[in-house]
Amino acid sequence: MQLALPQLTAHLQKGLKPLYTLHGDEPLLIQEASDAIRAVARTQGYTERSVYTVAGAHFDWSAVLAAGSSLSLFADKQIVDIRIPSGKPGKEGSVALQQLAESSRGNDSTLTLVMLPRLDAATKKGAWFAALDSFGVSIPVEPIERGALPQWIAQRLNTQGQRVAAGEEGQRSLQFFAERVEGNLLAAHQEIQKLGLLYPQGELGFAQIESAVLNVARYDVFKLSEAVLSGQRLRVQRMLDGLQAEGEAEVLVHWALAEDIRALKRVKDAMDTGRPLPMALRENRIWGPKERLFERVLPRLSSPAIAQLLTAAHQVDGIVKGLKLPDWPANPWQALHRLAGMLCAACGNAPAR
Repeated sequence: MQLALPQLTAHLQKGLKPLYTLHGDEPLLIQEASDAIRAVARTQGYTERSVYTVAGAHFDWSAVLAAGSSLSLFADKQIVDIRIPSGKPGKEGSVALQQLAESSRGNDSTLTLVMLPRLDAATKKGAWFAALDSFGVSIPVEPIERGALPQWIAQRLNTQGQRVAAGEEGQRSLQFFAERVEGNLLAAHQEIQKLGLLYPQGELGFAQIESAVLNVARYDVFKLSEAVLSGQRLRVQRMLDGLQAEGEAEVLVHWALAEDIRALKRVKDAMDTGRPLPMALRENRIWGPKERLFERVLPRLSSPAIAQLLTAAHQVDGIVKGLKLPDWPANPWQALHRLAGMLCAACGNAPAR
C-alpha cells in the first residue's frame, strides 16, 4: 500500500504496520519519516534495533533474513533497519526482500524498515519492490519544489514558534530565504534551527533573516531547465552562477539547454504536420513538469524562433569546445548565460496558465 508522506503522522496514530519502505532523494525528509516510525515503535516495545547497509553485490543477506526471523533473549520486539543506497539489491537481495515482505504479514514482533533512493519506473515494477509495496507500506518521499519552498519554510518556522511579518515584507523574507537555500533542504532545516537559537519566539523581520541565513543553495541542470522554460530570468542567472561556482561542467549545462531546444523543435515540427500538441508531446516522451511547461510555451513559439534558438545552441556548442565565434563572448559561461537568456525570453513571452 502506498502512503503519501504528509499522511504518515495520522497513519502512525492508528497503529504500526510491520513493514515500511521509504524511497526518495531527500535525506532530511527520509530521516524525519524514519525517526517518526521508530519513535512510535519504541513506545510499543520495539526496544532492539539492528541496522544493515547493503554495499555491493557481495552483501550477506542471510544475516538480514536471520535477524528478521529471530527473537532477542532480552526483548520481545525489534526493528530491522535495511538501507540500500544504490537502490539495487541484486539478485540475491531481490529474493531476500521478497521473503522478508511475505514473512512480515502478521508479524508483530519485528518491524522492518527499508530505505531506498529515488527509484525509476522500471525498478518500481520489479518483483522485490512490488512485494514490499504489496505486503507493507511504501512512502515516496518527494523533494520540496521551488514554488512550495517558501510555504515549507514558513511551516517549519511556525513549529518553533516563529513567523515572518504579514504582507509584502513577509513574502519578501520567505522568497529571500528560499533563494538562499534552494536545492539544499538539509541546510534549509539547519538555517531554520539557527533562527530559533538566535531570536526569541515571535515575529522575524527581513533584516533578521537577511543577516542570519547563509547562501547554501545548490543547483542542478535539471532544475535549470525548468527555470528556463518558465521564463524566470533572474532565477536562471542565479542558477548559472551557482553551477559555475560549484564547478559544474560547461558541456553538461549546454547539453541541458540544447536538449530542451531540440525537444521544442521536434514537438513543433510534429505540430506543423498536423499532430495535436498532446500527441506530439507523448510521441517525444515529454511528460511530468516539463510537459506542462511545453504546453504553455509551444503555442506561442514560432518555428523560425525555435530555428534561431537551435542555431544559437550550435554556436555555443563550439564555444564550449574552445572555438571563437563573431558576436559571441569567448568565455563559455558568458555564452551559456546568453543562450539561456534567449531561451528564457522566448519562453517568458508565452502566456501564463
